[in-house]
Amino acid sequence: MRGRFITFEGGEGSGKSTQVALLADRLRIRSIEVVTTREPGGSPGAEAMRHLLLSGLVKPLGPTAETMIFAAARDDHVQQTIKPALTRGAWVICDRFIDSTRVYQGELGNVDRRVIRALERVTVRDAMPDLTFILDVPVEVGFARVEKRGQVRDRFESEHIEFHIQLREAFLSLARDEPQRCVVIDATQSPETVASRIWLTVIERLLQPRGTATASRAAS
Repeated sequence: MRGRFITFEGGEGSGKSTQVALLADRLRIRSIEVVTTREPGGSPGAEAMRHLLLSGLVKPLGPTAETMIFAAARDDHVQQTIKPALTRGAWVICDRFIDSTRVYQGELGNVDRRVIRALERVTVRDAMPDLTFILDVPVEVGFARVEKRGQVRDRFESEHIEFHIQLREAFLSLARDEPQRCVVIDATQSPETVASRIWLTVIERLLQPRGTATASRAAS
């Protein structure tokens, strides 16, 4: 039986990496094999391209070229990491996936949506996410969290504040367009509260039929 594929999306500082790890731990307690991964990256070939994409070296080539490189990285990631895991029945949890490309390069970079979707068909094919969490925080909250890390900002974290405001709106718009797959989570709350909300959603949508009376009890 094919495993499940869950992705996490959202702006900078929204807590995606933390929630990926917390959800993976909860699933492993249930004896479910979990593969955690990320984009750009997640496979040897894609990791080799990660530095190029996040360092800003590709930015002068323009959004379309950047999209193509993201697609090349994704193709390797899907073929080498995601599909083999799903095929053997493992659950895959990914920090960013197709929706980041749709938003960063598509909505904000003005790359033609037809190009974005054509690349998805080639690289992703039948490895579409079953469930996508969009972690939502006000831009100023996300910026404060990034600053607190004390790390050098990458290519996207360094963009101006207007970029990040538009980014947040684009993610929320995407969630409204695909409610069957995307769930918006208020990520201003504590990591534990956010993790509990995520876990309830996973139970309701992926671990058992909707409407069962045991959902809330199983979340504890």
